[in-house]
Amino acid sequence: MKIRLLMLGKTRRAEMCAVLDDYVKRIGRSCPIEITEVRDGDTALKKLDADRAATVVLLDAAGKNLDSNALAKWLGELRDRGTRELIFVCGDADGFPEALRQSAHQKLSLSTMTFSHELARVMLAEQLYRAFAILSGSPYPK
Repeated sequence: MKIRLLMLGKTRRAEMCAVLDDYVKRIGRSCPIEITEVRDGDTALKKLDADRAATVVLLDAAGKNLDSNALAKWLGELRDRGTRELIFVCGDADGFPEALRQSAHQKLSLSTMTFSHELARVMLAEQLYRAFAILSGSPYPK
């Protein structure tokens, strides 16, 4: 299974980029992962239209709340069922256009609290790394 983080806008703060890159590198030991930054929601829609076979997950405050173990279980199930590509769509400060919301297969919430889009990206990457660590039995999640 390949994971792609499709991000609206740029991660501009150098310290956030460094932490995000570190987690992406760690996740890369468990599965292929890439980050794609796009300018806006319309550009993201075009990218998603090209990847119709992928499972699209929108990060949304109104989405489903999963704890770390449930996220790991869900990722493991997708992997075991043969999901080829999983795309997490991360919004920018303006959120998502309605068409992009409707194109998602699932909506996932990181928290009921509101975070900056840059911090939410880092939190997603850390939780994905934690999920793969849980699946592999690594001591990291403890």
